[in-house]
Order: sequence, then C-alpha cells, then structure tokens
Amino acid sequence: MTTQTTQTSQTTEEFAERLLRSALGAFEVLSVHLGDRLGWYRALAGHGPATAAELTARAGGHERYAREWLEQQAACGILTAGEDGRFTLPAGAAEVLTDESSLAYLAPLARMIAGAATQTPALLEAYRDGGGVGWAAFGTDVRESQAEMNRPWFERALPDALAGVPDLDALLRRPGARVADVGCGGGWSTIALARAYPQAVVEGIDIDGPSVELAVRNAARAGADVAFRHGDAHALAGNAYDAVFAFECIHDMPQPVDTLTRIRRALRPGGTVVVMDEATAVSFTAPADDTERLLYGFSLLICLPDGMSHQPSAGTGTVMRPATLRRYAVEAGFRAVEVLPISDFGFWRFYRLLP
Repeated sequence: MTTQTTQTSQTTEEFAERLLRSALGAFEVLSVHLGDRLGWYRALAGHGPATAAELTARAGGHERYAREWLEQQAACGILTAGEDGRFTLPAGAAEVLTDESSLAYLAPLARMIAGAATQTPALLEAYRDGGGVGWAAFGTDVRESQAEMNRPWFERALPDALAGVPDLDALLRRPGARVADVGCGGGWSTIALARAYPQAVVEGIDIDGPSVELAVRNAARAGADVAFRHGDAHALAGNAYDAVFAFECIHDMPQPVDTLTRIRRALRPGGTVVVMDEATAVSFTAPADDTERLLYGFSLLICLPDGMSHQPSAGTGTVMRPATLRRYAVEAGFRAVEVLPISDFGFWRFYRLLP
C-alpha cells in the first residue's frame, strides 16, 4: 500500500469549496435522473427546442415542474436557453443522455446513483451492524441502469475484443461450442456472445429472478437465440462447457472461491474461463484517479453492501484488485491467471483463468 500526502493539507476554505462543488454535481446528477426518467431529454433530442408547455405536451409531466427543470438545466449548462423562451439540448449532451448505442451513453449512471441513494437508511444500518443491502432491494432503476450502461460496450466492442485473442476466438468459433455466461444480469453480454459466435450454444445464468426476466425480454426484442436460467454457478453441469464467462460480477459474490470452483468443474478439457471485472489500480494509492474514485463510489453504495447481504461473505466490493482475483482463482483450483491483451474497454479488465 502506498499513500500520497500531497493535496491533503487543504485549508478550511478550500475544502468547503470542494464540498460545495460536489454538492452541485450531486444536484446535477439527480436532475439528469429526472429528465431521463420523465423522457424529457428524448423529447428535446427527437423534436427540437421547447418551452415548458411544449415539452410537457410532447412527453407528459407538469408544466410548472418542467419550467423549473428547464431553467435549472440551462443554469448548469446542460441545456441552452433561447431568446424565444425555448430550451435546446445540444448534440453532444444528447448523445450522452439519449443514444443507447453510444459508448458515451451515461444517463443510466445517474439512474444508478439515484437508485442507490434511495437505500441510504438501509445502508446506514448495514454500515453499523455489518449486514448488507441485497441486489433485489435496489430495485428496477439500479438493475436496468447496469444493463443499459454496459449494453453498448457488449454490443459494439466485445466482438472485436474477443476476436483479438486468436486462441479464444478459435475456441468460441467451434461448431457446437457450449458457452455459459454466469451472472448475466440483463443479458446483453450473453446476446453479444451469441451474435458474435452463431455456431456456439450460449446460455446465461443469473441468481436475480427479475434480471433473468429482463434478459429474456431483451433477447426476444433483439431476436437472439439464447437461453436464460435462474440460478448460480451450482446450476452448471460438470464437464459441460467449452467456455465460461463472468462479466463484472465476481466482485459482487459473497463466496467467489466457491463460485470459481464450480465454474472450473463445469469446464470440458481444454476449456477456458474469462472474467471481466473492474480495471482497478494494482494497489491502493491515495489520492486516487477518477476511475478509482468512481469504483469506490459503486462499492460503498451498491456492490459491497450487496456482497455482504449474504453471510458468510468475502466482502470483496467493486475494487477487486488483480492480486485478489488471483488469490480467489488459486484457492478455487486454477493454476494461473493472465490478463488478456484487451485494452480501451471502458472501466474493465479481462482475465483468463487457466485450469
């Protein structure tokens, strides 16, 4: 562990200013959540500038609240205000807030933060007594926001990322190759695998029932030939899979070693395991960069409380460093862990676990 002492001697005024800026950011994030959920950004993006009356006529809502929201959005520089009383959503902001196919799509991030904030009383209780707040408690906003925020990366970037690892790509292209996606959530990773490797038999598994239902709906809308099951790694048959993927979920699991052990036993000879998890720094450093700060935010409010909600728990949290995953893998019977040569893939790192 290393600790940097620079930037730690802020004056009272400097720290007060920092906290004020953070509060402004928090208000903006929550206002983005309102605009996203009410459909107001999409109405502006799809139909152009609007007054409060025009916006609510297009998308619904109460005109007085819409006027306050439009003014606030312009005051903080998200919208622009015209002399005719209409408000405009600029193209760059429109992509970030409304384009579900863009790698820059971040409206679900506001939804996730708002969903986590509603659980503050339960989080306080968990922090006091060592309990947790389970994934189901966070509800639809958090469940859907995770799926939607990851979707563009799975649809647009995952096929090329896997194709860039020749031996893994060849394994997945084998006719009849059997592939499992453990902790599939809303199913977009499973759907992306099935589209990229149409000769493989791909199935998704998740312990959260509503997530499985969401995945089934997503696959139906996408026209993807995949199956989804409600369960965990214990549902995997032994010696049955050529490849098992675990996208951004090992750090959430209360018993990751048991999960990885089950996954290892599910492999056929010559099979492989790929874990995609957060691209944390190799070791703790403070102050940290923005990515590390974001990951700690997810961990404090969602991932660690979720993992702690089932006991006994490893209590991993979002900031699962490479050494931690390697330790889990070795304890599960894998002989080694390697980092795959996949870069520029959001906030994530790809590991291959070698049986």
